Amino acid sequence: MRLRNVTGSRDVIAASPYVIHEPELLKGKWKEHFGNDNPVRIEIGMGKGRFIMALAKENPNINYVGIEKYSTVLLRGLEKMAADPLPNLCFIRMDAEDIVDIFDKGEVDRIYLNFSDPWPKDRHAKRRLPSHQFLERYDIILQADGQIEFKTDNKDLFTFAEEEVAESKWELKAITYDLHNDPIMSVGNIMTEYEEKFSSMGNPIYKYIIKR
Repeated sequence: MRLRNVTGSRDVIAASPYVIHEPELLKGKWKEHFGNDNPVRIEIGMGKGRFIMALAKENPNINYVGIEKYSTVLLRGLEKMAADPLPNLCFIRMDAEDIVDIFDKGEVDRIYLNFSDPWPKDRHAKRRLPSHQFLERYDIILQADGQIEFKTDNKDLFTFAEEEVAESKWELKAITYDLHNDPIMSVGNIMTEYEEKFSSMGNPIYKYIIKR
């Protein structure tokens, strides 16, 4: 379970140069913020930042924005960033429900969802990041040929995610129920902290890639 309270974490985040403190002011201006015309890709629920930092390091010609709701978790990402700053990466502490207030129509090239909170109770289904409510938000901010990549070890959440895609305008372009043993989809895979933990326990990792 994620720790959600660390004394002083919000103060550290508020003072960090790696965090965008008024992201709504950058709506429609993210490429201007990065100072180039490179694609903008986001990870919603970035956790401690391992995944998105690895991506940013491997792809200096792509801009990345890591989004995390919990201050304590984001703090770990800031610690890593301070030790190894990356000019093509920045962070936002926010709730993903407000994503359309931060990015303009078609402003995002790709969205990553990794090991999202499953919100197991049915009444909380709309809070799940692969829900149709969130797919509608992604549809606004994602460019026409953009894609969403979703990974989880939670079988019920993945089944739910598949069903949501089937009832939407989105189409499955690739899918696997055992990512680490998939000869095609495992190529170039970057593991998150949770992925390393769960896969070491023998849990299969599920992944899909969807487009409109």
